[in-house]
Amino acid sequence: MLAAMSGMEREYIRDRTLEGHESARKRGKTIGGAGVTDESMLSMALHLRDQEMSLRDIAKKLAITTGAKKGQRPSPATVMRMLREHDEQTATAASA
Repeated sequence: MLAAMSGMEREYIRDRTLEGHESARKRGKTIGGAGVTDESMLSMALHLRDQEMSLRDIAKKLAITTGAKKGQRPSPATVMRMLREHDEQTATAASA
């Protein structure tokens, strides 16, 4: 009985959280942490990708230049996301 109540409460909290996120987006707020990538990091990542380096190796060569994580390395997932977004923007611009 308590497990069922707990599950229902978890779903209720999840639904309210998602509603809050949607409401914040409608008001122009961003959800999540601050971005750590910039144009110089992107250009270096593109150059290293052209040399056929792996995402892990690219991430090891890059450094975050601003914010609380200044001086740290971006994760391979961050590098992959940055490159994917660039490729999508380039494809959209090319098809327009």
